[in-house]
Amino acid sequence: MMTDREQRLVRYDNELKIEAHQFNGIMQKFPNHFHEYYVIGFVEGGSRHLSCKNKDYTIGAGDLLLFNPLDNHTCQQIDDKPLDWRSININENIMRETAVQITGMDYLPQFTTTVAYHSEIVPSLRELHGLIMEQRKDFEKEEIFFFLIEQLITEFTGPEKEKRTEVSAEIQESCYYMENHYTELITLDDLSRLSNLNKYTLLRNFTKQRGVTPYQYLETIRISEAKKLLEEGIDPMDAALQTGFADQSHFTKFFKKLIGLTPKQYGDIFKENRD
Repeated sequence: MMTDREQRLVRYDNELKIEAHQFNGIMQKFPNHFHEYYVIGFVEGGSRHLSCKNKDYTIGAGDLLLFNPLDNHTCQQIDDKPLDWRSININENIMRETAVQITGMDYLPQFTTTVAYHSEIVPSLRELHGLIMEQRKDFEKEEIFFFLIEQLITEFTGPEKEKRTEVSAEIQESCYYMENHYTELITLDDLSRLSNLNKYTLLRNFTKQRGVTPYQYLETIRISEAKKLLEEGIDPMDAALQTGFADQSHFTKFFKKLIGLTPKQYGDIFKENRD
């Protein structure tokens, strides 16, 4: 569903090497999915039902949301007041580099809190987000970024051993296969043979351990790889073909459902950086 005043803005910051998203007037329901990067965001307006890693939340203005890479989640509108959402997205390499500078340890922080209601951190995140959206070049945003990540690590992360739900060798084998063969036609029979599990047991165990179905996992991997191609200036049609989608229509529909933008809109974000 699209509102008349819907606005979807994304900025890429060359200094910090992170994305800032701003979605206003959004009524869209986001299906169960995950990202391969950290999402640190807050609700500026509107209320939503959020489900993350089999826990349910009701979120609203002033709430801080923290998603680790691979944290499966879904959300939908509660009432007729559209969502106003702001976030920064940080890939694992940048988060690792930042954590090393802050803590002196080479590790990937893992958030143990998904929702911090009416968090005092939101004003700092809002300020950082605004500086990125304004495309400010001075180092004020870097200063805020480091202090923000330091506070998040201090307040909302646990020991590295608390990383993720343990994944069995059979399911991990299926994940590896999809990550390395996403351009090909993959069948449930293929995954069943690899894991030595019957198809139903595979589906049940995979969904329980990963939080998404095998097909959702595969499509998310394809979208992640397609994003990289779009960032390099590859045409959406070619990006679809190179990442295993049957056609551009399916690609566009799935891309917008997960990312909130069309492939063309996403690619245009990075165009000015290449020109």
